[in-house]
Amino acid sequence: MVRTRFAPSPTGYLHIGGARTALFSWAYARQHGGKFILRIEDTDTERSTAASTQAILDAMTWLNLDYDEGPFYQMQRLSRYHEVAEQLLRSGEAYYCYASREELDAMREAQRARFEKPRYDGRWRDSKQTPPAGVTPVLRLKNPHSGEVTFDDLVKGEITVANSEMDDLVLLRGDGVPTYNFGVVVDDLDMNITHVIRGDDHVNNTPRQINILKALGAPLPQYAHVPMILGSDGERLSKRHGAVSVMQYADDGYLPEALINYLARLGWSHGDEEIFSREQLVEWFDLAHINRAPAKFNPEKLAWLNGQYLKTIDDARLVQLVAPHLEKDGCNLSAGADLTQVVELLKERVSTLKELADAAVYFYRRPSATTAASAELVAQHVTADVRPVLAALLQKFSEVAWNREALQEAIKTAAAAHDLKMPKVAMPLRVVVAGVAQTPSIDAVLVLLGREETLARMRIAIGV
Repeated sequence: MVRTRFAPSPTGYLHIGGARTALFSWAYARQHGGKFILRIEDTDTERSTAASTQAILDAMTWLNLDYDEGPFYQMQRLSRYHEVAEQLLRSGEAYYCYASREELDAMREAQRARFEKPRYDGRWRDSKQTPPAGVTPVLRLKNPHSGEVTFDDLVKGEITVANSEMDDLVLLRGDGVPTYNFGVVVDDLDMNITHVIRGDDHVNNTPRQINILKALGAPLPQYAHVPMILGSDGERLSKRHGAVSVMQYADDGYLPEALINYLARLGWSHGDEEIFSREQLVEWFDLAHINRAPAKFNPEKLAWLNGQYLKTIDDARLVQLVAPHLEKDGCNLSAGADLTQVVELLKERVSTLKELADAAVYFYRRPSATTAASAELVAQHVTADVRPVLAALLQKFSEVAWNREALQEAIKTAAAAHDLKMPKVAMPLRVVVAGVAQTPSIDAVLVLLGREETLARMRIAIGV
């Protein structure tokens, strides 16, 4: 059975690159009817926090990347790492190293002075010296001196590294906490991981991990290293390219299914398909179609894709999603237009829930005449030649049937009576009732605002 895993370190939020790795691992397991495991690699005790762990779990839940086992925590498995370390000691595949930090620093300085690659020189590998008193040793792997490690990466193809390029890496630190490479190997072995799908920043770790597995006489998983995600400028993705935290996208009003769709297409493809469901992703996903080149993150493409999803999701769900954004902005939803009708009117014009909420605010809060921007809009559009037609409309709106056809006819008639074109009337009317110059069709806006609210706003604006 296929068994994959996602193993983030809780030293910060779940970023876009990590989310894509999780998605690919999840999709591969689901495609093959296998199991997807979540593991929290919290051995960096200085930087790991409970808040970061929770942020990762929240992001996985929001993205609906359901895991079959876990979360497992490395710091709860220390006794198991020590057990495997003892096994390697007994078999002669590992040894204690008593070199101090000062000794190792001096060793590396001397190597640099000789223009050599800084690396551990194996001074305690076969040493018969008596261990120095009071020194807590680290445990190192006896890495082979000859031969090479070759593995067939399911994304990158065959990779070969000479054993002479690697030194005797530390397995257990002096405090008994495993290093990244040792912890990963023991965990993947114990959890029967068959496919390790991860970022290609781990390619250099793979030969080391393979040598640990060989020293344990353990079977090797298959490896697939996914190229990194770059910003549109070709640099490594960072905050200056936009949000990189998954939950920031949730806060900014993106839909999880849109982000999943976008991440799936970021370095993987199924023909020319751009928009597809999770079910289709699971059906189509394979490792062979992951691009070997780095993917470029395009926030405009993500926003476009999110907009496509907003247009098609159920209005009832859209109401549930956008309501918190409006309430956070101080809107009283019970005192304004029906939110279902509002989102139906506005959803074609926006890319995010946040944009939808911003566009809907005027249905629940009267325009402010106190801000410089509002005053400028009024001065620009509610001119002396327009005020008479607005006054006429105020009278007409108190009498007509309150539907789009009657309102549109009233505006058209008033414009003609004052020898003005429709836009010359509709734009000021938008500014007066909505506080903005751009809205959907003004008659549709008026219908949702209602007669009494429309008249009240017009009276305030033209001072009657």
